[in-house]
Amino acid sequence: MVAANLRVFSSSTLIGTRKDLLKFTLNPVELAKDLNKTLRQNNYVAPAGIINKLDGTKFKVISSSEEKVELSFSSTYNSSRRNSVRLNVDKRLVILKGSSGFYCYSIFEHATDWPSLNISVARLAFKLNVEKFDYMAISDDIQRYIPSAVDRDRPRGVPLDYKEDVLLVDPKKLQFRGEVDDKYQYAMDNKDNMVHGWISSDHPNPMGFWVITPSNEFKNGGPLKRELTSHTGPTSLAAFLGPHYIGKDIVVKVEKGEYWKKVLGPVFVYLNRCPPKPEISHLRTFWEDAKAQAQAEASKWPYNFPESPDFAKAHKRGSVIGRFLVRGRYLSNEDMPAEKAYIGLASPGQPGSWATDSKNYQFWTRATPSGNFSIGNVRAGVYNLYAWLPGFLGDYMYSSRLTIAPGRTMSVGDLVFEPPRSGPTLWEIGVPDRTAAEFYIPEPDPKYSSRLFLTKDRYRQYGLWERYAALYPEKDLVYTVGKSNHSKDWFFAKVGDRYVPTTWQIRFNLDHVVADGTYTLRIALAAAHNSTLQVQVNGGAAFASPAEFGDGNAIARHGVRGRQWSLEFGIEGHLLLQGGNAINITQTVASSKFVGVMYDYIRLEGPSTLV
Repeated sequence: MVAANLRVFSSSTLIGTRKDLLKFTLNPVELAKDLNKTLRQNNYVAPAGIINKLDGTKFKVISSSEEKVELSFSSTYNSSRRNSVRLNVDKRLVILKGSSGFYCYSIFEHATDWPSLNISVARLAFKLNVEKFDYMAISDDIQRYIPSAVDRDRPRGVPLDYKEDVLLVDPKKLQFRGEVDDKYQYAMDNKDNMVHGWISSDHPNPMGFWVITPSNEFKNGGPLKRELTSHTGPTSLAAFLGPHYIGKDIVVKVEKGEYWKKVLGPVFVYLNRCPPKPEISHLRTFWEDAKAQAQAEASKWPYNFPESPDFAKAHKRGSVIGRFLVRGRYLSNEDMPAEKAYIGLASPGQPGSWATDSKNYQFWTRATPSGNFSIGNVRAGVYNLYAWLPGFLGDYMYSSRLTIAPGRTMSVGDLVFEPPRSGPTLWEIGVPDRTAAEFYIPEPDPKYSSRLFLTKDRYRQYGLWERYAALYPEKDLVYTVGKSNHSKDWFFAKVGDRYVPTTWQIRFNLDHVVADGTYTLRIALAAAHNSTLQVQVNGGAAFASPAEFGDGNAIARHGVRGRQWSLEFGIEGHLLLQGGNAINITQTVASSKFVGVMYDYIRLEGPSTLV
């Protein structure tokens, strides 16, 4: 049976706040009434275009005391009901005494005798009062007043090439005229997405509304997975699972006969009011307070208050310690500490498979300058240990699976990563860091500029895929090794030029050629969408990448990374020339202006005998 694709949401519309709710309500019945007034919930799943309600069919007070109230809104799969979601869903809401906000988490369960299903999206969506909340903050640098949702509708807004992009031609507030509004402009990597939200700046007594994610263990795709945050609505999201920037390979696929359960959250919805401080702006005060609260929540992870036995508390978790080293052939005779390496535990798989893992939990850390690492608060279970190091190609995976036991620390000792390499570097373009940020990102078309991103994060601007044709109206990009600069001369995204395949050329000189040796061209891609690359050396035979790959749509979604792809081409020495050479790389598919790749790094290696 073909599994249905499911999009799971819990959508809440904030229509007000009650002082007694914020302080704490002891009576669970009255609390439920308050929540009904405060939150208007619309939970749904959309399998194959059909909308299915995820309304809780059972309400239960899990706990009620002077310290805490925990409520459950649950629903059970019913095979006799048409389009019943093939999950048991238990949505929990927790309020703690003295806490300015509330916690949300959910437990998804699929029984072994149920039909298969796919879950593409699972998230909480909060729709705030449009008359109050007008200022949004995502990070220290991304903060701004936001247009109204009605500004996106015709005739005030004009849809552009991508359905989420809207040009504001007649917004209610003139300050937004000429800007492009798109929720993907505000997407963030999981590792940077701890807190975001809104401030009711024009209200006589301003209030902040913040979504705080104290841990990423329940999110999919690892620390580099990019997801939505807050956007015009005003809307704030807590995204647990989603295919954005990665594609269909990250969708949760639960087979018939497979038992699966996962706890999503808790996340904390924090409400704050802050007195003005003379040294910073009033709005900044709200943001700094929210950041401090986010750090406080992270320090308490794993929480000790959830009543569900499926949430693993601290005593049911273990840890892993070790030291991570890198063996850089042709760089050093000794193994080097892998400072700032990303090291994590995720489901058993293959090197790099963590980037498409959604079913289970992930736990990540960064190595110290000496290469030491500690991964704490790991749920008991069986994992592979994965790692990668900025500045080096390749993915590391420890040879043995690790069984994490509650209350125990496992030491794996020294781990040595030997990045892929066949010979010495002859030349390189870019930095192997899984992003295209170091390459040339053009100025946006003035007709579509967003003022917030004129001087920083320029890749978030709309329509940069069209700027390539403007910069190279007649001939494609040519990069000369030793003369060109990748930050100025290598365009950050390779797309079709008016639906015509593009060919970029790399010119370089070789002082000596080993005719019977094998050279290696390594191409690391930061993202790909419906792509096929063809490599041609000095006008000779062409080497093609595997069948069309990638569907993360990072280019259209204003990204600078998506899913990492690694390509390797062996080049026989007789194809190269002593003196001048040229390698052409063609993006052969140009069916859409969004089809293409983002390069991360390119390197030509000589034969191993060439030292």
